[in-house]
Amino acid sequence: MTIEEGDAVLARCEGNTFEGVLMPSTTGTTVVKLKNGYNMGFKPDNVTLELIGKKSDMTGAKVALPGPNPDLPNISILSTGGTIASKVDYRTGAVTSQFTAEDILLAIPELTTIANYHARVCYSILSENMRPEYWVKLAEEVYNEIKAGADGVIITHGTDTMMYTAAAIAFMIETPVPIVFVGSQRSADRPSSDNAMNAICAAKVATSDIAEVTLVMHGTTSDDHCLIHRGTKVRKMHTSRRDAFQSINSRPLGRVEYPSGEITTYLEHARRGERELSINTNIEPRCTLVKYTPGASPEALLFASANYKGIVLEGTGLGHVSTEWIPFIERTIEAGIPVIVTSQCISGRVCDRVYDTGRDILKAGAVEGEDMLPEVALVKLMWALGQTSDIDEVWKLMTTDMAGEITRSSRTWGVYS
Repeated sequence: MTIEEGDAVLARCEGNTFEGVLMPSTTGTTVVKLKNGYNMGFKPDNVTLELIGKKSDMTGAKVALPGPNPDLPNISILSTGGTIASKVDYRTGAVTSQFTAEDILLAIPELTTIANYHARVCYSILSENMRPEYWVKLAEEVYNEIKAGADGVIITHGTDTMMYTAAAIAFMIETPVPIVFVGSQRSADRPSSDNAMNAICAAKVATSDIAEVTLVMHGTTSDDHCLIHRGTKVRKMHTSRRDAFQSINSRPLGRVEYPSGEITTYLEHARRGERELSINTNIEPRCTLVKYTPGASPEALLFASANYKGIVLEGTGLGHVSTEWIPFIERTIEAGIPVIVTSQCISGRVCDRVYDTGRDILKAGAVEGEDMLPEVALVKLMWALGQTSDIDEVWKLMTTDMAGEITRSSRTWGVYS
């Protein structure tokens, strides 16, 4: 009988036998997914395969979904392409997102003890394909779910740009219930996947008293707790670690112990029911982030001002650029295009009143971004320009703490743990 991709096989190589599933390969090697979830590659002439089960016989398990429990809260899960539940596609070898309620509860049955769920797909995209106009639709979907009675909302999202979307929703929505972003650094087919623990902790926060936009992910490389980050104070700090997300210029808002689900908060926060639900999705997406580097031509500002309505300038240290950039900053602002200065440093705040260059930048009309992350300043500038075209009003909005993005003072050392 012919062996096909997706079949269960025994792979024999150099006296060793491995059991798994035959996977597609783009490198010419024979790839078998072992029972522990890892893939093993063999040179085709060094391995023999024995069929032990056809893929047509390997039907997925079925789950009988429990009916709504009137004693549990109702949580809406909106997917943008995250991996709360995912399965191996034996046609391509890739992990694909599966997002019915059955898929989620089959993959993570512990969720049924926390809440009742209504799950919908908003987007099925890689997070690098997220766009400002998609934030608007997502905000509207979140608003509609809360208006319809959801006790909390979970948004699954790819991790690479999750902090941009979290910041956008934080500026767009005043919420009386928790809005929780969650993702996964490791795909569901890997033994080290963080998707289940992250989802369970996110569900705990979604049913909690923390009525803010937050982001919940692993707090360490172990499966011991997740951290609750404010949506405007978090950055992805590692490409692949499970604890990649850290709060910057702020402590995490709190933590969720796993598996107990006990929540400890570190910061003051809006509480459930304190605020009335409202939405303001007006944005100006034509804003950009310009990063200064030594020797960079100030003509970069000319290009930006010709193509964008607002500019976030990521300067060095306290927020500096070369002195030859200053006349270009002034020309840009005189053209009615706001320039917000942030820092390339991970921690700390901009202060352009210490050195002559900084003072000249302020005289040119730029505004300090305080301790905002550059990406958060960019999202906020889009939102501010969506509210008004008056540059003085834009300055006022940009220097006012709207969603926890600006703190009164910054610690002088490192990131918070």
